[in-house]
Amino acid sequence: MVTQSSSLFEIPLTEEEAQIIDELIPIKTFKKGTILLAEGQVSKESYFNLKGLVRLYYLIDGEERTIHFFEEGQPIASLSSYLNKTPAKHYFECVEDTTLTILSYDNEQELIKRVPVFESVCRVSIEQEFGKNQQMLADYMIKSPEKRYLELQENQPELLNRVPQYILASYLGVKPESLSRIRKRLATKS
Repeated sequence: MVTQSSSLFEIPLTEEEAQIIDELIPIKTFKKGTILLAEGQVSKESYFNLKGLVRLYYLIDGEERTIHFFEEGQPIASLSSYLNKTPAKHYFECVEDTTLTILSYDNEQELIKRVPVFESVCRVSIEQEFGKNQQMLADYMIKSPEKRYLELQENQPELLNRVPQYILASYLGVKPESLSRIRKRLATKS
């Protein structure tokens, strides 16, 4: 029996199951700036971030609006596009050189057949991400950009150094100049 490490929990696997997973879920490194999914494309793959940073953004009236960052240990999927085979309305872009596992829809179905515990892992992962996304949406709706920046500084301070200011501003829902003003205002309060 092999234990495959997962960010969700330890999964006991047989040697055969571990080999099936290695066979059906390849690992690939993508260069900074790589677009994994573009608006209008149908998502044929889901990912798991091993190293690096990926952002989800929309292009609205020619302006990028960053909605989410996927850090190490997080699944990345455009669920609506992936499951319903419909065009995505957003983009996934590598903010850094990024190493991901890649799971195609067909390989996922094969994996669920051959390693049944994998379906539970997927369900738990989706439930956890759904909960995080609900909280993220609520925070965006009820908190000011300054409050969101302070929480980002407290909860994910490494993002402040990993993400260019214009992308960070887009994520907070402000222009880069406004983010500069927020930073100056907070620096003078310290």
